[in-house]
Amino acid sequence: MQRNFLPATFKVTTWEALKPYFDKLLTREINSKQELIQWFKDSSELGAVVSEDMAWRYIKMTCDTENETIRDYFNDFVQNIQPKIAPISDALNKKVVEIPFLKELQKKAGYDIMIREIQKEIDLFREENIPLFTDMQTESQKYGQLNGAMSIELEGEELTMQQAAVKLQSTDRDYREKVYNLISARRLQDKEELDGLFDTLIAIRHKVATNAGFNNYRDYKFKAMGRFDYSAQDCFDMHDSIAHEVVPLLNKMAESRKAQLGVDTLKPWDKAVDAAGKSPLKAFNSGADLLQKSVVCFNKIDPYFGECLSTMNKMGHLDLESRKGKAPGGYNYPLAESGVPFIFMNATSTLRDMVTLMHEGGHAVHAFLADKLELNDFKNTPSEVAELASMSMELISMDGWDVFFDNEDDLKRAKREHLEQLIETLPWVATIDKYQHWIYENPSHTQEERKVAWEEIFASFADTITNWDGLAENKSYLWQKQLHLYEVPFYYIEYGMAQLGAIAVWKNYKEDKTKGLAGYKAALELGYTKSIPAIYEAANIKFDFSRGYIKELMAFVSAELEAI
Repeated sequence: MQRNFLPATFKVTTWEALKPYFDKLLTREINSKQELIQWFKDSSELGAVVSEDMAWRYIKMTCDTENETIRDYFNDFVQNIQPKIAPISDALNKKVVEIPFLKELQKKAGYDIMIREIQKEIDLFREENIPLFTDMQTESQKYGQLNGAMSIELEGEELTMQQAAVKLQSTDRDYREKVYNLISARRLQDKEELDGLFDTLIAIRHKVATNAGFNNYRDYKFKAMGRFDYSAQDCFDMHDSIAHEVVPLLNKMAESRKAQLGVDTLKPWDKAVDAAGKSPLKAFNSGADLLQKSVVCFNKIDPYFGECLSTMNKMGHLDLESRKGKAPGGYNYPLAESGVPFIFMNATSTLRDMVTLMHEGGHAVHAFLADKLELNDFKNTPSEVAELASMSMELISMDGWDVFFDNEDDLKRAKREHLEQLIETLPWVATIDKYQHWIYENPSHTQEERKVAWEEIFASFADTITNWDGLAENKSYLWQKQLHLYEVPFYYIEYGMAQLGAIAVWKNYKEDKTKGLAGYKAALELGYTKSIPAIYEAANIKFDFSRGYIKELMAFVSAELEAI
């Protein structure tokens, strides 16, 4: 992005250096529709510069959670810059909604969605919530620090939790049990601290909600996330659909696994190993190998996709391999000014790691495709669309997976494992989402009540074959592994919605590759200039979570599994 409003050499250092540019926007007279459009462009540029600065501070911190200088640099933004931006952003929003030319702009594509978001921000803004947002961000950061410090010692070697999880694919059952117990014991060491941290976050979030006039944080968060196209009841209906149409498939898969393994009881450490007793699939040898093969894979689908990854690599916008001190998880962080996103992940060598790069690569392609849009706000897609981009890429990329698996049997096995993982994902998404609804509908609950609620909700979406005897405590604290609960509350149902959408995109792609790919790209190019249902429609799929539709999609996945 070329700067026109800020000097090319300007860098975000302090609020004092940044404030004059916000003041210029606040005091500028707007006397025509064209001047209003230019005001939006200048505001967008300023927002992009600030957003990218914040992004780099976060990226560097997650890449090295043990570096205090980097952490302090991130915290400086959170504590000394971000709180100052909030009230002046509210003033800018209030200024722009009073301008008479705004009604004319609402007819332009994208402006109607953006103006709706601006009005929402005005409705939600409360001065007293500014320090609470700072507290929330500071507290949630502790989750990454706690998890980044976790490791186990196995046969004289220190392993991160991600590296240790790979060992659960071993064909030696006693060894798997040993690794599982080491991982669980290490996680449970921090269970009280993680429980206390969650209590703190719940209390802050509930206060934010009541300050803004809501009964609970769930209702507040639905509005804050711009969930204009569906309600909490739609989520409950989706939970019900998954329980009826997907959980039976989980049981079927678990029964098959138990029979193939030839075990009397199926235990949690039996879930990652190949059911036929084969050694774990190894998709790549190193981060460099993963990247090189992923570029080839993307090129096979569309050369533009491969070019996106190559550009990121040239710019140093990739950190792929797992190491101690690195935050858990993976993400694609859009960089609003440069337009070239950053991918962070914790790769070891597994199929799941390979799929993670396909997933984050889908987010990256989305960022590239939407970058040409006029304003930064037009590119800030809701998660239901963002995850559609990434999860669809997981499935359509399967056409190029032969670059990772040159053995036909391994290739078939990889596809089968991924589709089974897809089936397993939907009930887990429903579990986490339903749990969040309960948590924030009951904000004064005790830790014991929270544990009981988790156990009940978990049971309603889990298979009935896996035996948890002697592992009650492990099961009771499984939720603490879910980063989203601590760092991005209520950001999870989108994975389920998008997973269903992705199956529909893949179905279209299987039926007609050219047309299916064109629909996928057309949807991503829209950014957030249309409603969620309209964006899904651009991809020639439905935004529908009824039992009938989910049954239809699950039948397609089951048929594809049978055909492998």
